[in-house]
Amino acid sequence: MDTTTTAPLGLRELKKQETRQLISDQATRLFIAQGFEETTIAEVAAAARVAKKTVTNYFARKEDLALDHQAAFVASLADAVTARQAGESAYTALRRAFEAAVAAQDPVAGFAGPEFTRMIADSPTLTVCLRSLHDQREQALAAALAQAVGAEPEDIAVRTAAGLLGTVHRILFQRIQDLTLAGLPTADIADIVAEEGNRAFDLLEPSLAGYPTD
Repeated sequence: MDTTTTAPLGLRELKKQETRQLISDQATRLFIAQGFEETTIAEVAAAARVAKKTVTNYFARKEDLALDHQAAFVASLADAVTARQAGESAYTALRRAFEAAVAAQDPVAGFAGPEFTRMIADSPTLTVCLRSLHDQREQALAAALAQAVGAEPEDIAVRTAAGLLGTVHRILFQRIQDLTLAGLPTADIADIVAEEGNRAFDLLEPSLAGYPTD
């Protein structure tokens, strides 16, 4: 097989990924050290040794530099529903996925470490952005549930189920953030949230345990 055309494309893509990661890493370092609001794009570019235009080409907004796993976060609940096992309800799939995320101490679930968590908490811009991401995640979940039951995303049952399930995840995410800021070790946070997560999901079980199974 002739690889003369595909190999250079692979190298270029790898270079782009490396540059993107470098910019993100340097931005995070600066945001943690001196605050998100106080750090400029020019400072990030200088730290990464790239042009300012390069930074904005890779990251359209300044907050994208700090929250660079937005797509994974927004899609996380919908993906759990879409990928659920045959005959498994969305509720069960989401509960199982949350338990796995806590066991893995997944950053997407909120296990971002004290410095990063403090950076977000201290920034009004990032706090608003995170709230918007929670809203977007719930909307994506509603779309996945609607597809599962053959309804419109605006259907009241779909929106209610998405709202309840999204709210549980939002509350538990914030709980992880609060415990992190309180200085608890990550392993202890995981133990606490695993137990509290069970209690929170138990409250929804009577209404949503079988929704939907098709």
